[in-house]
Amino acid sequence: MQSQPNHLSAVQQHSGTSDTLVKIIHALPNAFTPFPLMAEIQNQHPSRQVDDSTQQVLKRELGVTDATFLGLGSIVGTGVFVSIGMGAGITGPSVVLAIGAASLLALCNALSSAQLAANHPVSGGTYEYGYRYLHPLLGFQAGWLFLIAKSASAATAALGFSSYLVHSLNWPPERIPTLAAGTTLMLTLLVAGGISRSNRVNTLMVSVTLLSLGYLVAICITSVDENSFQRLRPMWASVFKHPANFLHATGLMFVAFTGYGRIATLGEEVLQPRKTIPRAILLTLLVSALVYAVVALSALMIVGDRTLYQATLQNAAPLEDVARKMNHSALLVVITLGAMTAMLGVLLNLILGLSRVLLAMGRRGDMPAYTAGLATRSKSPVNSVLTMGLFVTALVFAGRIQFTWSLSAFTVLIYYGLTNLAALRLKREERLFPPFFSWCGFASCCFLVFWLDPTTKLFGLGVLGSGFAWFCLCSRLRTGTKSSESSISPDEPTVHRE
Repeated sequence: MQSQPNHLSAVQQHSGTSDTLVKIIHALPNAFTPFPLMAEIQNQHPSRQVDDSTQQVLKRELGVTDATFLGLGSIVGTGVFVSIGMGAGITGPSVVLAIGAASLLALCNALSSAQLAANHPVSGGTYEYGYRYLHPLLGFQAGWLFLIAKSASAATAALGFSSYLVHSLNWPPERIPTLAAGTTLMLTLLVAGGISRSNRVNTLMVSVTLLSLGYLVAICITSVDENSFQRLRPMWASVFKHPANFLHATGLMFVAFTGYGRIATLGEEVLQPRKTIPRAILLTLLVSALVYAVVALSALMIVGDRTLYQATLQNAAPLEDVARKMNHSALLVVITLGAMTAMLGVLLNLILGLSRVLLAMGRRGDMPAYTAGLATRSKSPVNSVLTMGLFVTALVFAGRIQFTWSLSAFTVLIYYGLTNLAALRLKREERLFPPFFSWCGFASCCFLVFWLDPTTKLFGLGVLGSGFAWFCLCSRLRTGTKSSESSISPDEPTVHRE
């Protein structure tokens, strides 16, 4: 008879804990008010709600298929051609299980992004959600981190494409930076022409990449022998023997899956966003998870985890070594072509995403006002596209980008941690999915960030510090402008004395 009261007490205690956490989340907008500078920034900063009647709006042109292909163009890129080999070196054959775990974690984060974008389908992604639901500083930091880290990723994708092309044509390596810069400028002009043209080119690139990977899988299946399954047998054992390695690989693969966020960033250009965005994000994750898992299984069965990892270290092209292992010249050409279209797809989608975040920041005054301008006919954010394209081109000439992948990992975890916090502040009638998924997504981001190396954390904190300085500077300048304007009363006409 005493077990029932104890059980009820436990339920009540759990409910009380949950209510307390929810109250903490809802109190976040006021969490900085004890600090004078933050309170002043929150009071003086532009309103959380941007007035749509006073700003130019992008055209809504993307359906479910279009948005899905844009998401796939961001995910099925350098990740499938490089990160699978890196994951295999960390956790062995269990990289396949790490892909499954990473896709489940990505699903939790994706559902938060989907319902936020469905309720607020504007450009900017978590930059906008942070402003609306958390605090201006948190929203700004999400946008700042995205611009810095993804610009470096875009430069790396351009250099990767150029490296593949120069290697295949036996050109001297000195041409790589110039070719990468030219490629970046060409894609920048393409994106500046509008979302429709960019979407058609992206669909072509993704199709070529998927066909090349499908051809690889088909050839691998026909080459399976009695030793192939032996290479997969340590799969489960390595998870339990070395859980830290498995978690490290899971975090690595999680970064590869986060390209679905491009759909949310382009929310202002999606037709029927409340229906289209959730469907496109879920389709993107499903297709990309299947592609990653099948490609990883095929490569492991042919060459094994050690060979795959060594190929990644030597030339960052493990799938090319799989083709060489099978002595299949046509497959080598197809994989090289697929890798180049994948790099181009990533670069194109990053320019798209970067320009939309810069557009949103320009609208709120966190970046120069000219970045918020749209073309008269196409309604394309030409100014923000050209600005980001030129910035990425400059990074290409800066040489090899260090810590790009690790910095992306830090950025992604902070970015989607804020996304989940914002999703937890949605009203009940705005929710499309239970808050359980947002809690799981937030917990996973907090957990995985501790597995990053200290150098990456310090570098990421430096980026956050520079963002804070820029944010405070913009707020001070904006406050000074407002005070100077208010010093002249409109009700008191100027008196001219002779």
